[in-house]
Amino acid sequence: MAPKFDTEKMQERQNFRNVWHTDLTHSIQGDTPYCCFALWCAPCASYLLRKRALYNDMSRYTCCAGYMPCSGRCGETKCPQLCLATEVFCCFGTSVASTRFLLQDEFQIQTTQCDNCIIGFMVCLSQVACIFSIVACIVGIDELSEASQLLSCLADMVYCTVCACMQVK
Repeated sequence: MAPKFDTEKMQERQNFRNVWHTDLTHSIQGDTPYCCFALWCAPCASYLLRKRALYNDMSRYTCCAGYMPCSGRCGETKCPQLCLATEVFCCFGTSVASTRFLLQDEFQIQTTQCDNCIIGFMVCLSQVACIFSIVACIVGIDELSEASQLLSCLADMVYCTVCACMQVK
């Protein structure tokens, strides 16, 4: 069961009226150069985007933007730049999602159903690839192992693309 705070936050987000300037389906068209930058140098883009979301005031920085249990317990106040750099390299997916949540909460932005489907597809594909890899490892059939590697590669490509699109300004 989700904590009361999380449930209230989810219900509150459903009432947000603003939408993203660019949804995930149009983010590549919206800012192709930045999308390419976010694809090829993902941690750098994540670092810069979080810093921008904090209005370049790193005294406001909290690990994972306060959305994870570790938030506030990582020594962020002593060296926020190093903590953010560590976050974007070691917890990249969480970093991207946390910045997105931070912006959504601050500007009351609602995620579109299409964006939810894209993000959900990315998560499901990664889980299927993981399950497929486990089955291939247990069964030991070469063809299944090759198919597993192909599925994992596809899941990684989708993950990288969606994360890059999420970071488009």
